[in-house]
Amino acid sequence: MSAHHHHEDIQSLYEGDQSKLYSGVLAHHSDIKSEESRKQVKRIWQVTGLLSLVTIIEVAIGLGAHYAGVHSALILTVFLVLTIVKAAYIVRVFMHLGDEKKNFVFAVLLPLSLFIWFIIAFIVDGKHWLHMNNTQADTINIESTK
Repeated sequence: MSAHHHHEDIQSLYEGDQSKLYSGVLAHHSDIKSEESRKQVKRIWQVTGLLSLVTIIEVAIGLGAHYAGVHSALILTVFLVLTIVKAAYIVRVFMHLGDEKKNFVFAVLLPLSLFIWFIIAFIVDGKHWLHMNNTQADTINIESTK
């Protein structure tokens, strides 16, 4: 059985010459100068600008805090918050969760937040376990030298 694809068949574009995929054959808009296309381009520039701004702020805070001698826990907290802001914005825009119903958003974000909690809990537990082992090993070494 041979595979014959109609020229307009989308699957044939994926299996054959993929340059057609990027040449506008599957474009959402036939007129690149249309108002809808301009809105999309404007939105892309807004997203790029906002993410760039947050990244520039992160770099500035990092450099400034390093030279000012700010405590590392404060710097890490600020970086964590800004990273979460960027990640949330990326998920909202590129994964289109900003347009979804609240229940669906929570169905995605709740497991994600539980996974982050899971990672933090294991890091804290591992650090505590390592501290206990080091303390116990030091105590054994001190007692054996007496």
